[in-house]
Amino acid sequence: MKRDELEIELKRLIVDALMLKDVKPEQIDTHAPLFVDGLGLDSIDALELGMAIEARWDFKIGGEEEQTRTAFGSVRNLADFVLENLNATGAAT
Repeated sequence: MKRDELEIELKRLIVDALMLKDVKPEQIDTHAPLFVDGLGLDSIDALELGMAIEARWDFKIGGEEEQTRTAFGSVRNLADFVLENLNATGAAT
């Protein structure tokens, strides 16, 4: 899967998993922060989004806290993180 396709899928997942009624996937800036500024998500949203990502791509999010925090910084970072994990596990997309 290409990163730009994955970014679109992640935006849809964010809207669906977090039930963001007033946000459309195409309104989410790929480079904008997901938390506080930008989309304004909180820690509960992070947990829900993490579970949705784990369920969708069948890998566990864990490991180093700083790496995970960076990964959830933006849609672009999240796409890179998912791609890294898929490549590391050899999982199909």
